[in-house]
Amino acid sequence: MNLLKLRGHTGYIAFFVHRISGLCLALFLPVHLYMLSLLLQDPARFDQFLAWTNAPRIKFSEAVLIALAAAHLAGGLRILAIEYFALPYQHGWVVAAVAAFAVVAGVLFLTSASL
Repeated sequence: MNLLKLRGHTGYIAFFVHRISGLCLALFLPVHLYMLSLLLQDPARFDQFLAWTNAPRIKFSEAVLIALAAAHLAGGLRILAIEYFALPYQHGWVVAAVAAFAVVAGVLFLTSASL
């Protein structure tokens, strides 16, 4: 089996997105916990942080993070289906459903955050 040939396949793309989304979530978690600790330690600084998060760039990056979290969730469910229900690894429609779920989650968050 030629591994270079598989790199362009939808299963490999799903694998790559799942790993990158997990890495982004792992990097976000300590920052998130630190910001929540500001609420207990320095409420004024926490309020400044909340004001900063109203910037359009931050709202967009939050929507991207939500989309990555949705992609990670749906990708994990895809992996469980492959392992426990013998779903073939290279089903393109499953990867497309994962991508659609992630995009819809990000767009829904962005539209609700803009209100």
